[in-house]
Amino acid sequence: MLRESVDTVLTTQEACGYLRISRPTYLKYLYLGRIKGAKAGKGWKVLKSELDRFLKGETEHSQAA
Repeated sequence: MLRESVDTVLTTQEACGYLRISRPTYLKYLYLGRIKGAKAGKGWKVLKSELDRFLKGETEHSQAA
């Protein structure tokens, strides 16, 4: 199956639902750098591919190999 050429951007609420974690836990992971996201106004935006990477347990450095 072909991978989507455009990655989906998720809000905090959507990301928490996708990961099935609470909002405080999600925000903690953002602040610790375990999930890479961008602050947009009062909320955070994150790519779905970044959440998939997080779920697989991959680090940013392991992708470069």
